[in-house]
Amino acid sequence: MTLASSFRTHFILLGILTLAALFLNISMGSVGIPLDAIVDVLLGGDTTKESWQFIVMQYRLPKAITAILCGSGLAVAGLLMQTLFRNPLAGPFVLGLSSGASLGVALLILGAGIAGGFLGTALVNPWSLVGASALGSFLVLLAIVVVTLRVKDTMAILIIGLMFGSVTSAVVAVLSYFSNAELLQKYIFWSFGSLGNVSWQGIGILAACCLTGMLWAIGRSKSLNALLLGENYAKSMGVHLKKNLLILVVITSLLAGSITAFAGPIAFVGLAVPHLTRQFFKTSNHLVLLPAVMLCGSILMLLCDTVAQWPYSEWTLPINAITSLLGAPVVIWLLVRKKRLLF
Repeated sequence: MTLASSFRTHFILLGILTLAALFLNISMGSVGIPLDAIVDVLLGGDTTKESWQFIVMQYRLPKAITAILCGSGLAVAGLLMQTLFRNPLAGPFVLGLSSGASLGVALLILGAGIAGGFLGTALVNPWSLVGASALGSFLVLLAIVVVTLRVKDTMAILIIGLMFGSVTSAVVAVLSYFSNAELLQKYIFWSFGSLGNVSWQGIGILAACCLTGMLWAIGRSKSLNALLLGENYAKSMGVHLKKNLLILVVITSLLAGSITAFAGPIAFVGLAVPHLTRQFFKTSNHLVLLPAVMLCGSILMLLCDTVAQWPYSEWTLPINAITSLLGAPVVIWLLVRKKRLLF
């Protein structure tokens, strides 16, 4: 029996759960839409109300696709960081990318406040926020790459990444302190994270970044498996440690940076999903774990977004709060039950 066939049932079950979570996410919202009408819209048929088609195709479906991309991308980034640093607490934002994105957005909003008037309003728009977030993440990435080329110890890179995050967070805190209430509110709303503000054009860019990063990660499965047995073993298997380290950092930055740019900083998913997946897939083979965390991350993000929408209500809760409230107790229960981390 091959490795793939031994987990075939697991993947089939996760695929069914992903489709069920996707359909549940699309069917729930502030406006009640019959299930048969949703199916007709998704299949390209006619509906009795044009507003239903607009809601599904222009809001709910893009939001669901964004949730799948964000959940799978963050889960893969988290698995890469946990394997690279051999640290179960490592996540996709351990390199300070989220803090860099937050600094870029904070600088943009504060600059808009200083500009004032029409110019200030024109500066703050969805695409400018995406650009500022991406630029902040990219600058932190450049700093991490420079450090990676000069430092050999991976744990030192982990600590330096945390220090980058601390510095950028401190600058954001200073900017927030000197901002007025309106500007501070705009920044806080962005920091909550949102899956519903991404257009179809934005989804295309986000999908290109996420798919590139995830396929690239799958291509590094052998080197990731070798790293689990230590750096000396990886060297003996022909893995170029510094080159491999640089590639994994770039992949993580591509995934986490693009997701943060379009959806804001989304916590917990990249940290928790790899642990949840290891409870279901009793293997350390990344050729199995990588597609598994993609599916598990997609399911978790879709369910969290469904709860955040607060079905049949106009209220929409912050996605960051929901991912932590739903996911953290599950991980705590699993870790207490197992009494150790599967790593």
